[in-house]
Amino acid sequence: MTARRVRWSRSLGPRWSRGLPLSGLNVRRSCVEWSRSLGPRWSRGLPLSGLNVRRSALRRYALVSFLTWLPLGLMMPSMVLLMTGRGLSLAQIGLVVTAFSIVTVSLELPTGGLADVVGRRVVLAASAAFLTAALALMSVSTTFWMFLLSGVLKGVARALSSGPAASWYVDTLHRVEGHDADLKPGLARGGAMESVALCVGVLAGGGLPLLVPPELMFPLAAPSLVGAVAAAVLLVVVLLALPEPPHAHRSLASVLREVPATVTAGVRLAAGGPMLRRLLIASASSGVMLMSIELLTPGRLAELAGTAEQGSMAYAAVAALGFAGSAAGSTLAPRVARLVGGSARGAIAGSVLTALSVGTLAATAGLGGAAGLLTAGGAYVSLFVGGGVTGLLCLEMTHNAVTAAERTTVSSTASLSLQSGGIMANLTLGALATQAGVAAAWAVAAAVMLASALLFVRMPAARGSSRVAAPPARSGSG
Repeated sequence: MTARRVRWSRSLGPRWSRGLPLSGLNVRRSCVEWSRSLGPRWSRGLPLSGLNVRRSALRRYALVSFLTWLPLGLMMPSMVLLMTGRGLSLAQIGLVVTAFSIVTVSLELPTGGLADVVGRRVVLAASAAFLTAALALMSVSTTFWMFLLSGVLKGVARALSSGPAASWYVDTLHRVEGHDADLKPGLARGGAMESVALCVGVLAGGGLPLLVPPELMFPLAAPSLVGAVAAAVLLVVVLLALPEPPHAHRSLASVLREVPATVTAGVRLAAGGPMLRRLLIASASSGVMLMSIELLTPGRLAELAGTAEQGSMAYAAVAALGFAGSAAGSTLAPRVARLVGGSARGAIAGSVLTALSVGTLAATAGLGGAAGLLTAGGAYVSLFVGGGVTGLLCLEMTHNAVTAAERTTVSSTASLSLQSGGIMANLTLGALATQAGVAAAWAVAAAVMLASALLFVRMPAARGSSRVAAPPARSGSG
């Protein structure tokens, strides 16, 4: 324990590690300096207050969570229509989306390892820069290759954004309150803000083309351009509002050498720990469910609404309600966990609700008219409420099972599992829906989600990875 504390103290900088043992005074001085980096409000000659730092960190985490997803929400309603309007075929649009998915999956683990080595803020800033470039390029794209490059840039941005913001908040809270700090309220706030951003973005992005004069610019390109501006704001906020806790300066060569080792350690940890292994399988199951919704719901709503244009409007409205449901689920997750007796039981409740909601979509696939729209919309909202509960509690269990040095890598592993589940669903459920109808495809997705609830029964305890000392070179990353 003493050796581990000395290594941690040395990661706070050379000022505190000149051959001296760790002292409470040194730690306090370093923490005071770090707290002052959170803003002048907390550093006007006042003693360090854990409550003030926690509140400041929570506000910053919530703001970054909102700004991370707002640009994507703005882009979402018009993306396919924009590419169609520029002359791309459905096959070409599919290639653009596939390129995004492949890049995201390929870079999930390397970028997670990079965040654990160089710090959360650097990776988040790079993500915002890539997203700004991607959306700006999309707004002026006129050819397949320009859209393809935009998709690649979005994939890089998505992979870079997977995990560092939540890891920054968890590391900050652990530094102030210790490893027994309650993560659920803060993570719930972040998850809720992500859903609020998507909800606001979808509604704004859907209405913006109606407000832009055609003589000014191509109306369907306006949401992407505004999204690029929002991503640029995110870049500024990350650079100014997310101070990295003190750590030793590293060379680029040492960073690149340690990324593979960090990734390998994260994969081994996720594959070797019973708890993390179950959480990864649950993430893949959620990916299957989400892809079944994204793939099949627009066509179903277009069928109910009567035309593709009316169906698109219906999908935008239902999607916004779904994001609101996800925000509600994230907010309710801590209360659900208390009511049922723990995070694992709360995840079971959320998974069952999600499975029943997808099953309702399957059972009512034959309904038409207003009844079909109401049941589809209600099921869509309730499945995202359940998904918000399960997702938040899985996130908490994942963060509690790993060290600060491993946190972002394992978060990226979970995101990779989610993406892989979506790819599998994309390759199978679309063909099944074509052959047997959307009801059959949704029934399969509901069965997969219901089976995933069994993963949380008798959930193994974490094997104490949080008690294992992190390598000295990485201990300052969070």
